[in-house]
Amino acid sequence: MFVIKKDISLKPYNTFGIDVTASYYARANTVEKILYAINFASYNKLPIFVLGGGSNIIFTRNIEGVVINPAIQGVQLQTDDEQNYVFRVGAGVVWDKFVEFAAENNLGGIENLSHIPGLVGASPIQNIGAYGVEVKDTIVKVEAIEVSSRKLIEFNASECRFGYRDSIFKQELKGKVIITHVWFRLSRNPSFVLNYGNLAEEVEKLGEVTVQNVRKAVINIRKSKLPDPAELGNAGSFFKNPVVDADKYNALKSEHPDLNGFQVSESFYKIPAGWLIEKAGWKGKQVGRCGVHHKQALVLVNHGGANGTEILELSSSIQKSVKELFGIELEREVNVF
Repeated sequence: MFVIKKDISLKPYNTFGIDVTASYYARANTVEKILYAINFASYNKLPIFVLGGGSNIIFTRNIEGVVINPAIQGVQLQTDDEQNYVFRVGAGVVWDKFVEFAAENNLGGIENLSHIPGLVGASPIQNIGAYGVEVKDTIVKVEAIEVSSRKLIEFNASECRFGYRDSIFKQELKGKVIITHVWFRLSRNPSFVLNYGNLAEEVEKLGEVTVQNVRKAVINIRKSKLPDPAELGNAGSFFKNPVVDADKYNALKSEHPDLNGFQVSESFYKIPAGWLIEKAGWKGKQVGRCGVHHKQALVLVNHGGANGTEILELSSSIQKSVKELFGIELEREVNVF
């Protein structure tokens, strides 16, 4: 029997460890159960809130409505040829478990996205990315339920309108659809992206360039500088890396020779947000019950008992100081409820 729980603490369901309460919580591991939860919310005239792995969100208040966790499992092979395999993956599959599955089968395309927390269903919403790779480059299509009509709909890759940490699901369709499955195309003959940060150097330590070694290298790097949410509440990278034009970048580089930007086009550069935050004096700083991680300034942490408003206020203070010092607007990557 499918049970919708009442008055549930969401502290175990968000990586910041913020203790807020949901009026109702439904872990729905089939399309039919998701539809049941939608109908329950509609019948009781309650709003719906979709929560996946809770690794990219700050709660600033209780949720008066129905929290739906799309927990659909399964990795199903759909097509294969000499070049690629296409898999249909349930929204509730742990993202890193899927990356591990791909690496174990020598299938390339997502190995740079290893050790990113969260579930598969969130990957297209955020267009997750790391070490020069974005998930959009492997997505074939996305299956979802349209909340208003209860219809099952599909979006091909172009219809998802992917951008930097962005998609149609984060914009026009926010709150209007619930993702159930994502289709990925993985390569049997991968070409590797190693020109970001010290990834190439880390892979070289492990031997030849393979899917497994790239995955191991990414995990080693991430573990060396990112805190484990199970030990210290956080949501990973809190801000997007800002993109500036060449004139702005060259002026900053002239003033700060240690700046290592990443050229994204002929005229634009991506600047590490962590570098900006560190230069502004925030790295390792604690403010009340929250603070900035001592190893990676891009990560805000909950030292214990902090609420969402405290963390949000800290992020606003960081944005203000970076703006005053560098004239650059930092945009939050983390979603705020």
